[in-house]
Amino acid sequence: LFEALSYFYHMKFQFWSVGKNHEPYVKEGIELFTKRISNYYTVEWNIIPTPKYAATLSEMDLKKKEGEVIIDFLQKEDYLVLLDEKGKQFTSEELADFLQSRANESTRTIVFLIGGAYGVSDVVKKRANHQWSLSKLVFPHQLVRLILAEQVYRACSINRNEKYHHS
Repeated sequence: LFEALSYFYHMKFQFWSVGKNHEPYVKEGIELFTKRISNYYTVEWNIIPTPKYAATLSEMDLKKKEGEVIIDFLQKEDYLVLLDEKGKQFTSEELADFLQSRANESTRTIVFLIGGAYGVSDVVKKRANHQWSLSKLVFPHQLVRLILAEQVYRACSINRNEKYHHS
């Protein structure tokens, strides 16, 4: 158990999102939950800019270009969780179990990826270790960032048996 816990505290979360920086209407919430997560894990955001001349590219070419950048950034050992509407949905408790399982497997870095406006390339989908759907609803990318940070924080609080997740 101690061994599992020591890995638990060394695991790192990276939140990656293709697009613009956080909009003011979500920035404060994202920063709040990111700070709270940092009480459990090292956590950082990586905003991947949309490629130059994106407006002139076809949907497929844009996904391909974004995908190349994502694949270049990823480390071989990173555990990639792709946020995708066709992915598996979790309850908050199931997400907590999922994160605890990664810790028990000594996963060092979990990358949560929010793709571009048209999703991600097939190469990125194939590289993903897991595809996660937040909802059957479609949300703006900016809100997905906030929901992601809040849900990961909620899962952390569940795993620590803290009261936040009951609110």
